[in-house]
Amino acid sequence: MWHAAMWGGISGSAVLLGALAAVFLPIKKRLIGFIMAFGTGVLIGASTYELLEDSVESGGLFATAAGFLAGASIFSILDILISKKGAKNRKRSSGDHSKTSSGLAIFIGTVMDAIPESIIIGASLIGQQTVSMLLVIAIFISNIPEGLSSTAGLLNSNYSKKKIFILWFSVLVISAVCSFLGYTLLDNATEELMAGIAAFAAGGIIAMVGSTMMPEAFEEGGAITGLIAALGLLTSLILDSL
Repeated sequence: MWHAAMWGGISGSAVLLGALAAVFLPIKKRLIGFIMAFGTGVLIGASTYELLEDSVESGGLFATAAGFLAGASIFSILDILISKKGAKNRKRSSGDHSKTSSGLAIFIGTVMDAIPESIIIGASLIGQQTVSMLLVIAIFISNIPEGLSSTAGLLNSNYSKKKIFILWFSVLVISAVCSFLGYTLLDNATEELMAGIAAFAAGGIIAMVGSTMMPEAFEEGGAITGLIAALGLLTSLILDSL
C-alpha cells in the first residue's frame, strides 16, 4: 500500500529536481529538447505497451477505446482552458513567459498532468508486488523538463524561489497521495473499469505529449529529434520486455 505512495512520490519528485536544476544550473535549451524528445518516445511506448495493450487484453476493445478517447478529450479541453489562463508554456523552456504565464495556472496545469499519471502508477501495483518501472521511468523523464520550464514561468511571474520549491514539493505530495488512492480505491474494481481507467490515463498522456512536449522537442532539438524519440520508444520496448 505504502509502496504506491512511494513510487508516486518518486515520479513527482522529478518536477522538483527540474526546478532545482533551473535555479542552480545553466542547462542548454538543446539538451532540454533532447530530454523532451526521449521522454516523448518513452511515454508513447509506456502508454502503448503498459496501458493500452493490457487494457485491451483485460477489459476489451470497447472499454479501452472509450476510456482512451475520454482521457484525450478531457485533457485537451482542460489544457485549452488553462492555456487561456496563462499556462500555455508550462512545459516550454523558451519563449517570453513574462507576458503569457500565470503562476497559479502553471501550477494547476502541472497538477493536472500529474494526477492521472500518479493514479495509474498506484493502480499498476494491484495484484502484483512490483510497480510498473516502465511507467515510473517514463513519467519521471517527462517531469524533469516540466520542472525546468515551469520554474522559468513562475520566476517571471515574480514567485520567490522559496514559494516555487513549496509549490513543487506539494506536487510531489499530490503525486504520492494520488498514487496511494489509485491503489486503495481501485483494488476491487472490475477488469472493464480498470481497463477504462488505464486507457483514460493513456489518452491524457498522449494528448499531453502531442500538445506540450513534441513541439518544444523539435523546436529545441532540431532534425535529430525524431531519432531521439525513436530511441525513447525503443527503450520502452526493452523495459517492457525485461
